[in-house]
This record gives sequence, C-alpha cells and structure tokens, in this order.
Amino acid sequence: RAAQTGCDDIAFWLYSSGSTGKPKGTVHTHANLYWTVETYAKPILGIRENDIVFSAAKLFFAYGLGNGLSFPLSVGATTILMAERPTANAVFARLVQHRPTVFYGVPTLYASMMAAPNLPARADVALRVCTSAGEALPRELGERFREHFGSDILDGLGSTEMLHIFLSNRPGAVEYGTTGRPVPGYEIELRDESGALVPDGEIGDLFIRGPSAAVMYWCNREKSRATFLGDWVRSGDKYRRLPGGAYVYAGRSDDMLKVSGQYVSPIEVEMVLMQHDAVLEAAVIGVDQGGLVKTCAFVVLKQTAMETSHDALAEQLKAFVKTRLAPHKYPRDILFVDDLPKTATGKIQRFRLRQQFQS
Repeated sequence: RAAQTGCDDIAFWLYSSGSTGKPKGTVHTHANLYWTVETYAKPILGIRENDIVFSAAKLFFAYGLGNGLSFPLSVGATTILMAERPTANAVFARLVQHRPTVFYGVPTLYASMMAAPNLPARADVALRVCTSAGEALPRELGERFREHFGSDILDGLGSTEMLHIFLSNRPGAVEYGTTGRPVPGYEIELRDESGALVPDGEIGDLFIRGPSAAVMYWCNREKSRATFLGDWVRSGDKYRRLPGGAYVYAGRSDDMLKVSGQYVSPIEVEMVLMQHDAVLEAAVIGVDQGGLVKTCAFVVLKQTAMETSHDALAEQLKAFVKTRLAPHKYPRDILFVDDLPKTATGKIQRFRLRQQFQS
C-alpha cells in the first residue's frame, strides 16, 4: 500500500559529488522531483512520450536521477540504463544500437567522444537534443558536436542542493561559451562579498531561489547554515552576467585565483587551452611560490600530440594563451598528465591537484 505522504515531507537523501571535498548528504522532499520535471524537463527539453533517453550519469546522482528516472517516467518515455562506466565507446554502442533521442552527458565525456577515431556518423544516431552539466562546456566543443551530429548540446548548471538544472541554454537559442539563462521558476542573483548585487560584466557569487531546493545537509548544521539562507541557496559558484542576460561561469569560489592583485578565473584559462589542437583536457590551479600565487595548468593531450616534445609544447601553449588573454592570466607552469582527478559525475577535483603541491 502506498505511504501517505505530503509534498513537503522528507523523501530521500542524495550525496554531493565531492568536487570540493567530502560529499554532503542533501535532504530533499517529495515535491522536488515534480518541480524539476515541470520547470526543466518539459519546458526546456520538451520531453515527450516517444523519446528514448540515455544518461551517462547514474541514477544515484542528482543529474542522473532526473535524466534517467523522473524525466522519462513523467511522460511515459523510454529510458536506457547502463551498468558499465560511461566511456566514449560504451556511449557510442548505445547511441547506435538503441538510438536515443535525448542524451545527457558531461564536458569531459563529450571531449573524449569528439576525439575518438570511431565517432559514429550523424546518420547512425537519432539525437534530438543533448545536455551537459558538471563543468562549463567549451564553446569549440559544442560547436564541433553540433556540426558533426546536427544536434545542440544545452549547457546548464545544476546542483545536488537544487536537485537538477536551474540555469540553462535553450533549444534554438544556444549561446556556446555561456550557461544560458535561468530556467522558468528560478531566480538568480550575483552578489559581492558584502551581499550587494554586482553589475553586469563583474564576477559575483551565485545565489538561487527556486521550488526544488533541498531542506538541509544531513547532520551538518554548519554547512547547512552557510548554504541554505532562507529562500536562497548559496551555490559556491562564481559567475558574471552578460548585458544580454546570459551567464558565464568563472569557477568555484574555492578555485578562484588572485594573480598580481587581479582575479583570474581558472575556467577562462582552461577554455583557451582546450582550443589548442593538441589539448584534450585542462585544469588550472593557483600555486604559492614564495608568497606569490602563480597559475599552473595540468594538461591531458590528444592521442595525436603524444609524441610531441613536452618542453616545446609547453612554450607553445603559453604563447597560445598569451595571444588570447591578458598577460597575467597565462599559466606559468604546464604539467602534462595522463588524466585528471574527477568525481563520478565528471567534475574535476582541483583540490586534489592543489594537494600535490602541498604534500
């Protein structure tokens, strides 16, 4: 027999991905799943009964729970579930065999897919719309994906605290290089350190107000009080708003760098590095060198660039960034690595990279 529950009754806990440290148990109510369907799945994705959906993120994460369970079940669509790790080859097999119309991925997966030699042809898949979350989607990656498959990737921002995406690009109005605009039903504010709103073009802390917000962190009063502020939720992300209304990701608050007295967004530097033909992935952190913060980039190379001299390529990449960003933003050190530390949802764990210099 079904339990007698109300919309505000506590329903389930989801643990955050741990991109900035220890995961936190995030407490959600019964109504929150409903709100993510009504505010995002239906109006943004246009999900319908004849869709076949496939999510790279698993059901035990907030992103995957909506993607693979509540969204398709809300309209009677078909969902594809995959037990194995979502490598490019595993995803290709499902895209070709089951021909999903909606695919939910993350930037690191899309980068691996586009760099793979066995990338399926457009005619072999049936993609109608794709989404991305977890990290900012590089402009060049989104444009190459659209050119190849004829389907846009809707880059968005969500969180375990809000259960799903609350800031997103729209079908037919994608602005690559941005995270789009607030999802209907959600309000966004960018605030400075004193709590005042920042003007367009300036970086501020992102706060969200919307119907799917969690109640608290389980058994973590200190973090709950710092994050859930009345109607508003502090996201821990830094953003700036363009004059036209779209939002551009600047990085996690803990990851922002101050170089030569000026703030540097690691995301901005990473985006430029990933425009280089040799680079598959990049992560930028700040390193304390004699009391001064200098930027250091960790770079994963594409297979085609593996044999290139690392010393020569490092100088090449520094020069590449200098021509596209202000001089103080280029990475002083570049380290080439086989892979980057990530959470199970594909978010880069920059704190683990910083730990390498502190140990």
